Amino acid sequence: MTAESEPLVQVHHLKKYFPITRGIIIQHHIGDIKAVDDVSFDIYKGETLGLVGETGCGKTTVGRTMLRLYEPTDGQVIFDGVDLAALRRDEMRRMRRRMQMIFQDPYASLNPRMTVGNIIAEPLEVHGVAHGKEKRERVQELLRLVGLNPYFVNRYPHEFSGGQRQRIGIARALALNPDLIICDEPISSLDVSIQAQVVNLLEDLQDRLGLTYLFIAHDLSMVRHISDRMAVMYLGKIVELADRNEIYLNPLHPYTQALMSAVPVPDPVVEEKRQRIILKGEIPSPANPPEGCNFNTRCPVAIDTCFEVEPEFIEVQEGHFCACHLVKGQ
Repeated sequence: MTAESEPLVQVHHLKKYFPITRGIIIQHHIGDIKAVDDVSFDIYKGETLGLVGETGCGKTTVGRTMLRLYEPTDGQVIFDGVDLAALRRDEMRRMRRRMQMIFQDPYASLNPRMTVGNIIAEPLEVHGVAHGKEKRERVQELLRLVGLNPYFVNRYPHEFSGGQRQRIGIARALALNPDLIICDEPISSLDVSIQAQVVNLLEDLQDRLGLTYLFIAHDLSMVRHISDRMAVMYLGKIVELADRNEIYLNPLHPYTQALMSAVPVPDPVVEEKRQRIILKGEIPSPANPPEGCNFNTRCPVAIDTCFEVEPEFIEVQEGHFCACHLVKGQ
């Protein structure tokens, strides 16, 4: 981003631990699942930050904790100068108008007993933004905005395809004119032919409305296409963050290098020469992460220090952050 850009969101040392308890009547706290463990990053106004990593690494938990759908265990989420983690419930309710979420499963995130019109209008009613004729007109405007027929307001979710349902979810997220939208794997459950349509819609809406995205996904090629910068997450921690092209062309962390080696290249000559990095072993449990670096149990180049000291997440090059003992700053 340019030097004049300002962070819309600043996440500092965010943690989310889920307690592990034992007992039925009297429960004893015996440990924690460290779903998000000391994560820090910024999201600038008008940009898309892609967040990638394996299933279970904590990507979705980061997004939900930022919006306080999960209460943070520790850390700060500063949105436009306001620390969301310190707000009272009524203050957070007013702040939520400026941040919304698009959920992963369009089949589960829409109430099957409500019409499309009522689903999209619900945020307007909850926050008292529009009523009566004004509300109906706003719902129809939102349906047009996401490429659906405005006269579908009386239909139910089961009458739509997966891609159309996700468009309904996008329309609901746009209802209150938010500044930040967290896209929680919005295309992972859709057909490949529909994924590009939804991504193009998100890009078009960002240009027209000046939106800021946190885009959580598995598809590395798609994240490179839509994102300005990318953050790579492993076992509750961000291990590398940089410009999207820098991440692809010059990955520094061994885990990022393994991820990028798995991305197919549509060129048989290049593909034949590429070296595929196969990670051995299993992902450790977030309830009992390893000492030192979280990645040391699977890292092909780990040294003794990696098993003893946790690496700092530092800026090793301009705009390129990494948490690895083998990567030195320049």
